[in-house]
Amino acid sequence: MTDPIFSENTYIAQLGNTTGCLVIDPGLESAQVVERIEQLGLTPQAILNTHGHYDHIAGNAAVKGRWPECPLAIGARDAEKLIDADQNLSAAYGVPVTSPPADILLHEPDVYSVAGFALRVLETPGHSAGHVVFVWEKSDPAVVFGGDVLFQGSVGRTDFPDGSFEDLVASIHQKLFTLADDTIVLPGHGPQTTIGYEKTNNPFVGAPATSREELPGQ
Repeated sequence: MTDPIFSENTYIAQLGNTTGCLVIDPGLESAQVVERIEQLGLTPQAILNTHGHYDHIAGNAAVKGRWPECPLAIGARDAEKLIDADQNLSAAYGVPVTSPPADILLHEPDVYSVAGFALRVLETPGHSAGHVVFVWEKSDPAVVFGGDVLFQGSVGRTDFPDGSFEDLVASIHQKLFTLADDTIVLPGHGPQTTIGYEKTNNPFVGAPATSREELPGQ
């Protein structure tokens, strides 16, 4: 699902015919996220946040409100953003938003197993200090729920208070670009891509990269 304001992607992940699911980065369209889960006849087993910016956490409260036993997991260094409208950037937009606090704090190299998934946690700072991605290695090809690190033909912006272009480049080169080329990246904004495509074509961190200009994107 994609919200019309920030074009943020919310993912609902389910394995086979099971009724348990994961909800990754429930954003601003919280009512629609809950409605879609109910339409599918699913029960969330975990809410996963790749990072704590408000366009990725705004739906946490609605999902937790509907399924209060569903744990909320986020990278440890971004956990404070959930409960602080200044840190999650919503206050700056004039619409302060907070989330329920985290139930589970994640670190690399955790493997978080839930709803039939075994997700390897990679710490990928740069867009935010505590950004993480979730790698589902048992899929063929592997799948990365990537948040705002690597986009199709672009990368996450780094002009936030705890952003760093140098950290972002290091995260992409050292963590993501070491994955198999056919690994599918499901980003926080825009269409899916693959590691191999971005290594070859991304103008900011791939083969064509020639400068460290101000970055576009979300």
